[in-house]
Formats: sequence, structure tokens, C-alpha cells
Amino acid sequence: MLDVCDEVRAEIGDDEADRLLAGAHAPDAYDCTSCRAPGDSLREATSTVLFIGDETAVLAFAHARCIPSQVVPVAEEQLLGAVRSISQAQGGIGAPAPSAYAPEPVHAAHAGYPAPAHAYPGVPAPAPAPAPAPQQYAPADPGAQPAVLGVTCGLVLCGDTPYAALVVEPTGPIARPGSGSAEDEFLSLLTDHGFQLVGSVDRVPVRPLTGWSVLMAMGQLHAILQPSAAGGSTAWWQAHQPLQVTDAWRSSVSRRSEVIMYAVPAGTIGRQPREDLLRIALDRAAGQGILAAGMLPLAGT
Repeated sequence: MLDVCDEVRAEIGDDEADRLLAGAHAPDAYDCTSCRAPGDSLREATSTVLFIGDETAVLAFAHARCIPSQVVPVAEEQLLGAVRSISQAQGGIGAPAPSAYAPEPVHAAHAGYPAPAHAYPGVPAPAPAPAPAPQQYAPADPGAQPAVLGVTCGLVLCGDTPYAALVVEPTGPIARPGSGSAEDEFLSLLTDHGFQLVGSVDRVPVRPLTGWSVLMAMGQLHAILQPSAAGGSTAWWQAHQPLQVTDAWRSSVSRRSEVIMYAVPAGTIGRQPREDLLRIALDRAAGQGILAAGMLPLAGT
């Protein structure tokens, strides 16, 4: 009951894809790389998810109900960090099977463990992607330091329904590129891309923004992606290191495969230690007409 999409097949090769579908290398049991719950490839539809770095490719498995089979680009250092965690987890007898295998030569030491995923060190690495858009943006005040985007994760009630949300707030006013203006145009830049000003947090964005998405990999938040002029997607915001999210937040994303992204001007929300305080700050911003929102689909896991 395994699904290998065309993109994954193209990366791992027809022979390996056929062996997976025949059950030669596919695990009977695995931990879903999206929701982390146990899965059974013999009894439930299962997706293959290939994480690709510059030199490493790691194949993981997920419930088909959580995410479809796909290729997920991930920074090489993040994959290597996962590999190191896997090696440490399997260092002792009885260590639980991880959701990904380390690449050669590391995984040779793991013989005998029921591997729910495999690395393909022989898979040709894709051409290096362009460097993601930096997290620094031109400040509205030319003499100020570049603004940095801060991202907060939290659950937000829209009516009676909890939604996974991201709140994006720059550290300073952001000018339109090349304008030389001292005016903060952060929200207008986003509304140019389809985000909408909302007067109430209870209002759910109607449909996902075309080309935008939230990249999760191995249960952690990695990036917010935007459409690329060359086609495909590029990073609009990327975490310096993968962000841990709560089980409730990840569960909401897994159920809906979408995240509400809110954006506010600098100095609107700040650091809120609790979700109820975050909601109060969001309601205040909505009432002032300075809260933009968009529904972003989930990319990856």
C-alpha cells in the first residue's frame, strides 16, 4: 500500500522504486514523519517522502492521510543534524527505530535494526538551489539596522475551531525595495502578494495563497516559502535552525494541512509568553486595522 510519486522515483531511480513497491526495502512498521504516530505499510496507505540536501538524500514514510508522496528540499546541515540524532538514538540496545536512516558509511553500523526509512547516498544531489532570501530586510529608516523577521507559533481560535498559526513581526519598519522611503510598507508588500487585512481574528482566510506554503520537515518548522520568479518556490523566511512546535500545533497542521499566517508591523505584538496573551494582541491589531492574514498550505512534513 505504498505510494512512490514520480518526483521521488526520478530521484531514487526506477529500480529502487520498484524494490520499494515490491516490499524489499519498505518497512512494515514506521513512525509517520508528519504526525509521528506509528504506521503500518501493509495495512494502511503510506507515502514515501524524500528529504534532499546538497549531498544527502533521506527517504522517510508517512500516512497517506497526513501528506502525499513528495520530494522536500532541506538544508544539508539540517539533514546531517538529523543523522547525528539518529546515530545517537541507535547507539544503545533496544533504541527505538528512527524515522530516517543515516547515510553511508554511518548506517552500516545500524544493521539489524528495523529501519523505517533509508538513505540513498548514491542518489545524485540536485544542483545547489539559490541561497534563500535572507531574513534581513531594508529598514524604512536608511540609517537603521536591517530588520529581521520574528516568527511565533501558536493555536488560534477562529470561532470554535483551533487553527495552527504563525505570527510574523519584523524588528523594525520595512521599506519597499528601492524606494528609499522612510514609511513602513511591510503590510502593503504582503497585500500585494494576496494577504488580506482582517478586522477580526475569527475570520478565517477563505482559500490558500497561490505559491505560498509552510515547510515542515521531520516534525519541525523550517521555512515559509513564496513563489519564485523562475517557477517553483523559494524561501521568504527560513529558520536559522529548525523550530520545535508543540504536539497540539503539529496535530492541527496534520489534520488540516494548512496554517494561518498573520503579519503585523514592528512593535505590534512583541514576545507573548502565552497563547491567550497572543490572542489579545492579535485582536488589538485587528481592531486597529494593522493585521494581515493568509492561509498557507503545508509543504513537506
